[in-house]
Amino acid sequence: MKAGLSPRLRRRPRLRQREPSRQAPAGRPRPPSARAVTRWLLTHPDALPEADRLQLKAVLANCPELAALSEHVRSFGHMVAHLRGDQLPTWIEAATSTTNLPSLRHFAQHLERDLDAVTAGLTLPWNSGVVEGHVNRIKMLKRQMFGRAGFALLRKRVLLAP
Repeated sequence: MKAGLSPRLRRRPRLRQREPSRQAPAGRPRPPSARAVTRWLLTHPDALPEADRLQLKAVLANCPELAALSEHVRSFGHMVAHLRGDQLPTWIEAATSTTNLPSLRHFAQHLERDLDAVTAGLTLPWNSGVVEGHVNRIKMLKRQMFGRAGFALLRKRVLLAP
């Protein structure tokens, strides 16, 4: 027996048994998480495994709002993947006319604010990926050099690093 410890503190705590009323019903499976449903909605339907496809179909059958959202998400994803910016105004009109999906309506209204830029981004094949890569590299070098030598060495590393 260790000195200074009371017998109450030395005992191992017992694991509590779950009350029968708190346990999940045996006959009903757990509903999918919001993260899982989001992943199913954002994945291309051809890339979904069969089990996930069946679960998504069941979820969409039980929730008409989610089924409507799914259609809008899929059509927007098709526009992005196939550079169909000319279809954006009709998509925005359809999305803003939905009254039971306020978040989608607000997203569409925000796209409308800068319609020319969004349409160009969904139509033109160019992007700023290379520039963003260089910015990311410079930020990484800056973080590595924080608190070390002065600006002259940082400048040399930025200019000479591959």
